Amino acid sequence: MKKKLSFDIAKALLLARLKQTLVAAIGVTFSITMFITLLSFMTGLNKLLDNLIINRTPHVRLFNEIQQNPNQPITLVPQYKGAHHFISSIKTANSREELYNSSAILRTLRADSRVQGISQKINTPAFFNEGNTRIAATINGIDVQSENSLFHFFDYITKGVAENLGIIPNSIVPGKALADKLAVDIGDMVYVTMPTGETFPLKVVAFYQSGINDLDKVIAFTSIATAQKLLGKPANYLTEVQVRLNDIAIAPAVAKEYRHLFGIQAEDIQTANAQFETGTSIRTLISYVVGITLLIVAGFGIYNILNMMIYEKMDTIAILKATGFSGRDVKQIFMLIALSIGFFGGLAGLLFGYGLSVIIDNIPFNTAALPTIKTYPVNYNPVYYMIGILFSLLTTYLAGYFPAAKAGRIDPVVIIRGK
Repeated sequence: MKKKLSFDIAKALLLARLKQTLVAAIGVTFSITMFITLLSFMTGLNKLLDNLIINRTPHVRLFNEIQQNPNQPITLVPQYKGAHHFISSIKTANSREELYNSSAILRTLRADSRVQGISQKINTPAFFNEGNTRIAATINGIDVQSENSLFHFFDYITKGVAENLGIIPNSIVPGKALADKLAVDIGDMVYVTMPTGETFPLKVVAFYQSGINDLDKVIAFTSIATAQKLLGKPANYLTEVQVRLNDIAIAPAVAKEYRHLFGIQAEDIQTANAQFETGTSIRTLISYVVGITLLIVAGFGIYNILNMMIYEKMDTIAILKATGFSGRDVKQIFMLIALSIGFFGGLAGLLFGYGLSVIIDNIPFNTAALPTIKTYPVNYNPVYYMIGILFSLLTTYLAGYFPAAKAGRIDPVVIIRGK
């Protein structure tokens, strides 16, 4: 009975100062709305940027890197050991870009339970002939189906049929910017001059657009068989193997293991994209800081309103205490007022935040850099809504605690005597 009475009194006090109550609730609503909207949009943007990198980056990349031998010939002569050597810049010799014993590497990777999938690749420089002009670019020979299943290759095809790359012999998919420079369309022929000096005609079957214009100017894709034919290499010739793991977190350890096992270079995704991950973390942190700051500002507003309410309701508090309500009961009544403002204001903020996120999610976002993205990215993670309502209650609880404690300590005799 006493609890019901406390609720009724709290309700009466809220309605008695309806404008102040609405101002406090609107402050909480606005803070939660912006908190939800900001986090949903910023994390959606982060997710988009992450996917642009992660969808196209192997967890572990195996390749041969041409580098100087750290043991120069003079260091092998016993009588010069321990001496200072002035000879430097000895050029590499007998180095090879292709992976040695690639068939055994592929068998080992396919048998590894940690590996989700692998994609073979051949990288080679080439010149595209445009009249008397030669345009330098890089041709990537890929296994079309593996590249798509692991790295979403088809998502970046803006025109044409990417599957034809693995079906039609001597076909190519140039970057959209490169195709524009060559002034070619689907079905046209392009002429490619390889490092060996031979020139080959290739049929354009699709256009690729990564979202990075400078990259699209210098990149093209063929099938592995076509790339091997262009270079005059056997069927087991590969320059790179891309590995996708079941757990991306173990990539550094797996890369280190493969480096020692196969005797080749192995680069993990964390090392390759360390700066990008730092940027993502900073953007997310900024979003949380701004959102929490909004909630704290709303908390100060509630604190001021409750303080004013207590000052104006001194007579009411004195009457409550004189009629048998304890200081704890009075404190509970004002805490109910604060939490009611936080709960209903926060609930309205969640609804408005979701609605605003939906509006942003449907705003057209058309840019040549990201042809597959049609609207602004928004992340509807339920965790953000849970954080929002919890912070709303926590902020209003703290904002109401001190004024409520002050109300609970009021001496009714002093108030009545003053009257």
